[in-house]
Amino acid sequence: MTGDTTRTEFNSATGEKLAAALDVPSRPRAYALFAHCFSCTKDIKAAREIARALRAEGFAVMRFDFTGLGASEGEFANTNFSSNVDDLVAAADFLRDTYEAPSILIGHSLGGAAVIAASSRIPEVKGVAVINAPAEADHVAMQIADSRAEIEANGQATVNLAGRPFTIRKQFLDDLANQDVLTQVAALKKPLLVMHAPLDQTVGIDNATRIFVAAKHPKSFVSLDNADHLLSDPADARYAASVLAAWAGRYIGASDHQISPDAKAPAFTGGALAKTMPGEPLAVALSIDGHPMVIDAGVEEGGHNLGPNPTHTLEGALAACGVMTIAMYARRKKWDLQSAEIRIRRAPSEDAHAPRTLDKELIATGDLDETQRARLLEIADKCPVHRMLTEGVRVNSRIG
Repeated sequence: MTGDTTRTEFNSATGEKLAAALDVPSRPRAYALFAHCFSCTKDIKAAREIARALRAEGFAVMRFDFTGLGASEGEFANTNFSSNVDDLVAAADFLRDTYEAPSILIGHSLGGAAVIAASSRIPEVKGVAVINAPAEADHVAMQIADSRAEIEANGQATVNLAGRPFTIRKQFLDDLANQDVLTQVAALKKPLLVMHAPLDQTVGIDNATRIFVAAKHPKSFVSLDNADHLLSDPADARYAASVLAAWAGRYIGASDHQISPDAKAPAFTGGALAKTMPGEPLAVALSIDGHPMVIDAGVEEGGHNLGPNPTHTLEGALAACGVMTIAMYARRKKWDLQSAEIRIRRAPSEDAHAPRTLDKELIATGDLDETQRARLLEIADKCPVHRMLTEGVRVNSRIG
């Protein structure tokens, strides 16, 4: 299944910008959230390969850099296991607000322990998968055992991890010691997939045994034969992804949903025409000035998620109209507008189907001064869709 990898960002619970990559197929079955290993980044080989292989199976996957790692803002020294869990919840909030809440959580190594802890705070999660995960969060302290005495004595120490220096503070160790992964596993109340490499020299296979025994059914275990801790062989990562896709499919639905060949709306110009689709509970075939598309509701609302829902489509029209309007204005003024982007989000706690407040953000790049940038925002607010929404529209309804 084709798709794209896009770069994005979202705010952590404490306000830092966290860098993310989103692998999205053309028609996502569901969204998954991936948590990378301790001191790694979203771009580690295993994370990339698993995300892309899952995309090929129809899953949209977001992976991101925890606070203070990779391209994300913040100081690593100020983070700990609990803050990583908070980052995961913030990532799920971003997906829910912008795309769709994650149905599957996937965690690699310490990220596995983190997704187990985060799952209870993300109500839409239907399954949790862990790869080479420790049965105790404090297991990671073994990697810095040589510096533990210095950390205890001085409050912090610089530790080399995978050839890079990191500042580890005592609060990090104290937070790890206060975590109880196995108790959280026992209370999971969600399907669990445990994958582990028997030859893992970093997190031994006994950790998988302890997690599996602590978990309630439904639970599954898959051995990643001949793989190492980081799944550095792309073939191992792709195998893990294929297992993940097959396992997750039992809990989020099949991927072979097909649109009826009779579903296309008749060509319609000068406006929009929407028509019911044979065999679809809520989806409609839409023709806008002769351009076909599909509008649908999410699975949780009784649809098949074959296209954007109507309110998000309206928000898309507002964003697109604003970009087109300022592009025409900048061209006429001969301003150096190299690119423009408008993001529309609903205000927190708004009714999902009848929002009263939309937050509109303009991102304009080019050799523009502040006066020009401010003027572009004014012009975006004068686009036809913006005016229709804010000035009111009369709709004359009749039965044909």
